[in-house]
Order: sequence, then C-alpha cells, then structure tokens
Amino acid sequence: MYNELYAAWRREIEEASLGGLPPDFYSRLADYLSHISEENRAPDKKSVKVNLLDHEACNVERMLEELLKARYKKLIKTITQSQKLPSELLTIEEAKMCSNFMSFTGAYQKFTKELMGGHFQIQVQDQTSPEQIQTAAQIFVKVVTEPKHKRVALRFIKNIPGIIGADMKTYGPFKIEDVATLPAENAKMLVKQGLAVSVEVS
Repeated sequence: MYNELYAAWRREIEEASLGGLPPDFYSRLADYLSHISEENRAPDKKSVKVNLLDHEACNVERMLEELLKARYKKLIKTITQSQKLPSELLTIEEAKMCSNFMSFTGAYQKFTKELMGGHFQIQVQDQTSPEQIQTAAQIFVKVVTEPKHKRVALRFIKNIPGIIGADMKTYGPFKIEDVATLPAENAKMLVKQGLAVSVEVS
C-alpha cells in the first residue's frame, strides 16, 4: 500500500491533470493506517521494527495530506471548467461528494440563467438545511475566488524537473543557478530538500 500511495502522491504533485485512483483506494489506505498504528503499540518501543514503522507512519501522513490537498484543488478546477464529473478517476467517496457539488453548481447556474432572463420563480426544497446552504456557499466562494499565494524568490543549486505549484501553475524545469519566484509552500519544500536557496529581493 505504501508504494501505491507514493505513486499516487508523486503523480498528483508533479502533474497538472487529475490522476486516477482505484474506487477502494481510501478504504484500503484506512486499513493500512490502522495496521501501522496497531504495530506501533508494540511493548518494545526501541526495536528496529517499531522505529521503521514510526518513520513510515510519518511519511504516509505527509504524503496523504499533500495528496488530498492536491486532489481537492484539481477536482474543484476540473468540475467548474468542464461541468463534468470525472467519475472514472475518482474513488467511491470522492464521487459521492462531487455529485453533491455538481447538483449545487447545476442548480445555481439554472437559477442565474432564469433570473437574468426575467423568469425567476421561488422554489423551496424542504430537504436543504441552512447548514448545507452555508457549506455550498463556502465551496462556491472558494471556487470563484482566486487564492493569492505569497511568492518567494529562489536560486536553484541543483537541476530539477518542472513542478506543479500550490497555485496549480507549472514551474520549471530549472537548472543550477536559475532564479525564479514560486509560491511560498513550494519554495519552503525545495529549500528543505536542499534543491534551492532563498534569495533576498531588495
């Protein structure tokens, strides 16, 4: 499972398009995380096996967090641009959540079109709670508002291939001594990995 997660994480980080995941990916991943947690409860905390599992758990947590963030941003972008649900690329859980979002965007677009055309009709649906309306509104605001990412200037000390930034734009590839500005999230990671150093801009 670790190798499968690593491959999925790397694909989402490096490629601009949304990658596909098996329908049961998250359920199997949950079982895997549960297994690691149980193994880490071993009495001998100083054993080599426990130390390796602890290191593995940290890597899994970091990759999973970055994978989920990347997929969330790509899903929102894909759905709003194409108005289609890429069901063949989604897990069972993602497909269910996205279908709710598609229902909202479709209904809102229909409402906008009718209102602009002077054919406004009040339609009340008892099944929609205030909490659901608020959640949908928050998602809508996230989609239509372009996030502003703080940028950091870097000087590259190693050659690296192109990467997908936190703002979903492609940067690179970069060669040694290239200077560029990237979103702060990506810049921090590149500096931490010893691939670049920050540059003070006066």
